[in-house]
Amino acid sequence: MRLTARGAVVLAVSVAMLLFGQWAGYPLPRGLGAAGSLSVVAALALSARGPKVEARRVVFPERVERGSPALARLSLTNASTRWQQGLRLTDGVAHARQELRTSALRPGQSTVRRYELPTTRRGRYAVGPLTLYRVGPFGLASRRWTAGETATLWVHPRRLAARPLPGRLLRHARHTGTPGALRGVEDLRDVREYVPGDEVRHLYWKATARTGRLMVRDLVDPGQPRVTVAVDTRSDVLSPELFEDAVDVAASVLTACGRAGQPTRLVTSAGRELVAGPGEETTRMLLDELCVVCQEGERADPVVPEVSAARSASDVLVVVTSVRADPDSWRVPARRSPAAICLLLGDEPGVSVDSGVTVLRAPTANEAVGWWNKFVA
Repeated sequence: MRLTARGAVVLAVSVAMLLFGQWAGYPLPRGLGAAGSLSVVAALALSARGPKVEARRVVFPERVERGSPALARLSLTNASTRWQQGLRLTDGVAHARQELRTSALRPGQSTVRRYELPTTRRGRYAVGPLTLYRVGPFGLASRRWTAGETATLWVHPRRLAARPLPGRLLRHARHTGTPGALRGVEDLRDVREYVPGDEVRHLYWKATARTGRLMVRDLVDPGQPRVTVAVDTRSDVLSPELFEDAVDVAASVLTACGRAGQPTRLVTSAGRELVAGPGEETTRMLLDELCVVCQEGERADPVVPEVSAARSASDVLVVVTSVRADPDSWRVPARRSPAAICLLLGDEPGVSVDSGVTVLRAPTANEAVGWWNKFVA
């Protein structure tokens, strides 16, 4: 609760007139000053009472590609037993708040407001909380409240139409498989609800008895080669525009390989590392992680941290970096892997082989994915 600019001026003038009238003995200024002061006090008292409004928000879809539309649906209900006057309110994400207005609501009445959410920037955003504003009579005082909970909007990087890695590259790396895997062994990746088409022999009866629904064990072959995508997040290597292109390329490759049933892993120069199995659910985990990836680190840092490089010794390694990067920064980890591909952004398009590493060059993400598709075709 606070005075508006108009209320502050009215209060100052009223007090001055009241003091002048009292000092000079003039009843008119004294009466006008008292009336103005009482009006400000009444405005403060009336704006102090908070509105009883229930707010419910739905964001659809919760996960969206950068640049694709996303909507918020805000439902407001008058939870009091009296009419609720019209309100001014703001909602949305922190960097793009939306100003909305409602008409008067009778007791129990609801109104719905819809607005578009900004999706031009990749990231994870909190939508809300809703902020309500009430202005007292004559605009002399105002107060604001927050209502409702926040929702989360995930703006994923763009997923371009990339192809998965071909069998010839996977067969080249298959003899190594996942480090430490025993022959003929399958790893338990998850326990999930049965869907038509699952093998009956994978039914997990203990979980079925506990949940009351048919549950199956989701198994993965540890001997299947893993696709590791390393994104160069060093601050001085990629411009902000090229960095977004690099994240788009990484998301496209990871999505294509995950949907093709290939185990995947995401690695960044800053040390982020996330292992995921094949399938839509685990691919979404990687995309969520790419939402919050940012540029950090120094130019002298390795593209692939030493610990992550050691874990990639048996993987098919895909490095996404810039043509300005020191070639040794991506050659060294690439040589450790049985098969490696390096995508260099910011250069004239083309394909070459450097020290046994396939190098794809392209100026943008769209062209990089295009050259990727030509190579893996």
